[in-house]
Amino acid sequence: MPGYLPRHLAVTARVALATFPAVLVTGARQSGKTTLLRTEFRERSRYVSLERPDVRARTLTDPLGFLAEHAPPLILEEIQYAPDLLHYLKEQI
Repeated sequence: MPGYLPRHLAVTARVALATFPAVLVTGARQSGKTTLLRTEFRERSRYVSLERPDVRARTLTDPLGFLAEHAPPLILEEIQYAPDLLHYLKEQI
């Protein structure tokens, strides 16, 4: 990605992903979380943002169907918009 500055957190994220089935990256808005994940893990992970109301509605009305359509590895952005999805993720993990 042009202009991307490698983050020290990338190494930590790689170790965490090799150790755990799920990793949560949190931080302040506009701090580069999405850029980090999409740049460092684009080769092996798909990306889905729950920002769009139609995508979010799909997760809320049929969480199992949503997860079946988006098999791991998966980067989920804006998960706070569909907190119940975490229960289904936990069950699958």
